[in-house]
Parts: sequence; structure tokens; C-alpha cells
Amino acid sequence: MKVKVISRNPDDYLRETKKDLHKMPRNYNPSLHPFEAPREYVQALNATKLERVFAKPFLGCLDGHRDGVSCFAKHPQSLSCLISGGYDGQICVWDLPTRNNMRNFYGHEGFVHGITYMPDGKSFISVGNDKSIKFWKTAQPDFGEDEEPFHTILSRTVLMGISHHRHESLFATCGEVCQLWDESRSEPLKTLKWGVDSLHAVTFNMVETSLLASCASDRSIILYDQREAKPLRKVIMTMRPNKLAWNPMEAFTFSVANEDYNLYTFDTRRLKNPVKIHKGHVSAVTDVDYSPTGQEIVSGSYDKTIRIYSVFKNFSRDVYHTKRMQHITSIGWSLDNKYIFSGSDEMNIRLWKARASEKLGVVRQRERMAFRQNETLKEKFSAHPQVRRIAQHRHVPRKVFNDQRKQNFIREREVKKELNRRKHSKPGKHVHIPEKQKVILSEKK
Repeated sequence: MKVKVISRNPDDYLRETKKDLHKMPRNYNPSLHPFEAPREYVQALNATKLERVFAKPFLGCLDGHRDGVSCFAKHPQSLSCLISGGYDGQICVWDLPTRNNMRNFYGHEGFVHGITYMPDGKSFISVGNDKSIKFWKTAQPDFGEDEEPFHTILSRTVLMGISHHRHESLFATCGEVCQLWDESRSEPLKTLKWGVDSLHAVTFNMVETSLLASCASDRSIILYDQREAKPLRKVIMTMRPNKLAWNPMEAFTFSVANEDYNLYTFDTRRLKNPVKIHKGHVSAVTDVDYSPTGQEIVSGSYDKTIRIYSVFKNFSRDVYHTKRMQHITSIGWSLDNKYIFSGSDEMNIRLWKARASEKLGVVRQRERMAFRQNETLKEKFSAHPQVRRIAQHRHVPRKVFNDQRKQNFIREREVKKELNRRKHSKPGKHVHIPEKQKVILSEKK
């Protein structure tokens, strides 16, 4: 006689401690779960709706400037420190966790055009309208001491921007020409010029640290190498580039904020046309910055909005705006990939979450697992019409909405006109030119 005995392993259903959850037995046989896909679709739809419900990106503002914010610099080693410069020459040092203005002094006469930290973070450099390069200590002066720079360099040319080398004691300034400086010398080590009236932005590459690039007034982007005696390449665009940012993870990729409402991502190995055109703004894009992962970029525009793009997509995944925020003058992404800083010309620096619905503070293990599961389900059903509609819908100001409609209408009419012209002409008379090739006028070496 054969007797079957039911045997159970206690590890399958007993808790290790009293605080653990009870383990529930589950059979993963798909034949026993015929409605698994519809149930997951409902979970993905609910997760997408909840993401939009909890999307509250604005955290607060740093109030202390007496004029518009022109630029700011992130501390290379500390997440809690930020330095900003204003239109009136004012320089403010901020403590981000408490949102307090730690120091407040006038460093220049007129605009502060650029500000940057040294690699050790113990001092920073600022340039302004008064043609001076000033070196300041990050530490607060002792009681009774005045705010004075410990070193000052007077330049012979106008200065419009500054960028520091990632490791060495070198920094670059731009204005009438691009100049390379050493912190210990009062004269530039090298002057690089390529027949341009003025340069308004310069940036060092964070990976290939000997490379730097600048934006010029003749609608061009100029690439330099500090080891060479002259510039490397020059790319002339149809409209003027305002700011440039290098990808912190890829040495050959950079993005440009342009005057024609778009952002362009270039590959230095092939500058004949951009890799991606990022659309969505309805006015000139004033600044751009990369996330520390190099996967996303954030841009600020004259249309009073902030947009976040994936480097692989043409349209933004999110748009931030408030009623009081005016034209964006500077933008930045924090080094921990969690926050975004924006400076505008109504004297405020605002703090935003990089992901609008992300929970701040301590996240327990169960919450982390639930968030991960929701992200997986949203990605799985992202192509479904209802999920896609809810995930992509954004409220924007009325003026931005109307301008977007006008621009879309104009773009559609131009495409239709070009199609009709080619359709009713002799073959080969009107050749189709891709949009990416219309951006670049010429490339010089």
C-alpha cells in the first residue's frame, strides 16, 4: 500500500522575525492566471495617473538678489553649496539645504558674466563688465573683515564668460578673444582667435579635458585644443548659439542652446549635421546643462519655461513653469542627479525636482520595490493609447500653448508646400534637404 504524505518546508511560509511580512504562497503557472495581462494594464494605468497626481516639481526659491540672476556655479565637491552672480555685480553664496544666503557682496561693477569654482572647491573665480578677473575664497571671512578678493587680474579685453579646467590650475575666458590663463600668472598663457568679433560662452570638456568650445557672435561654434596654437574647427549655424554644454560621460558629444527655439546635440566626429534636434520651446533657448549621467539635458528659455529632454529623443519629457517666473537666464543640474536650479531675470533662483513625482526623503524597501514595479509596468504598456496620452499630457501657459499651435501650423504648411513643389516639378529639379542639414551652413578646419 502506497501512502502520500503532505510535506512542507517551514522556510516557505514562516517569518524570520515578528516584524517581517507573512509569506503568501503563489503558483506561477500561467494557465492559472488567465487575466494577468489585463490586470497589469490596469496597474500600469493607475501608476501613470498617480504619477501625474503627485507631480509637484517646485521645491522653493532662493531670494536675496537685488537684480536679475545672470549666472551661477555648482560646487565640485559639495552638494549643499551654490554661488550665483547678478546683473548688478552682486555675488551670493547659498546653503541649499537651509536655503539661506550665507554671503552677499558686490564683486563687480555691472554684470557678473561668469563664475566658476576651482577644482578643490576652496576658492572661486568671477568675471564681469569691469574687465577684471577676481579670485575669492569660498570660506566666509572672519568677523570684522571685508569681502575682498585675494587676487585680481585686469584684462585688456571685455570678458563674457569663464570655465575652469577639471583638474589643472587652468581656466579659459572669452570675450573679444578666447584666452587660456594660469591661476598663478597675471598674463594669459595663450590667445586663440579665429576672425570673430566676440565670444559669449566658453566651456571645458569634462572628459577630454584639453578640449574646449565657445559660441561666437557670427553664429558659429569654435572648438579649441589647449595643446594647439590655433583653433581646431569652426561650424557656422543658421542662427546664433547662446550656450554650450559638454556631455559629462562622452567626450565627443555636446549640446547647444540656439536662438531658433531648438537645442542641437552634436558629435564632434561628424559636425556636418546635428545628431538630434530637441524641439518644444517657443522662444530663444538661453541655457543648457547635462545631467551627471549624461542621459538627459535641461534647458531654459526666453518663453519662461524649463524643459527636460532625453538625449535620444526630440521632444521633452517634462516642462516646468510658474506664474511668477520670468525669462530664464541660467540653468543647472545638481551633481546628485536629483535637483535642477534655474535663475531668472526677476531676481530669484528656483529649486526643482529632476523627476516631478519622485518622493523625497527616506524610501523604505517595500516602497522602492513598488516604485520599481510601477516603472516596469509603465514601460511595458507605454505604447498603449490611454497610458501614452496621460503620461505625455502637460499643462503649459496659454501663450506657450498658442505659440506652439502657430509654429506647428507653419511647419505643416511648409512641409506640404515642399511636397507639392516636388510633386508638380520635373524629377530632380527640387531635391529634398533633411532638416538636420539645413542647420549647418558651413564647416571650416
